[in-house]
Amino acid sequence: MSEKIDARGLSCPQPVIMTNKKMKEIGRGAFEVLVDTETAKENITRLAQQSGWQLDVNEESGNIRLVLKKA
Repeated sequence: MSEKIDARGLSCPQPVIMTNKKMKEIGRGAFEVLVDTETAKENITRLAQQSGWQLDVNEESGNIRLVLKKA
């Protein structure tokens, strides 16, 4: 997956703004977002659900990988 946003170390709302911008930019397809806070994960999850994007979440060693997909 070539589309990736690394929002680790950024506080909200910056990860959500970056994710929303990418969603609008590509329209459909898939990309991943890396975050390191529960708040960013929850806010991006809510954004994805409200916008009709599917979401897969993987958490490892304090890093959270969100994969957003839309056909």
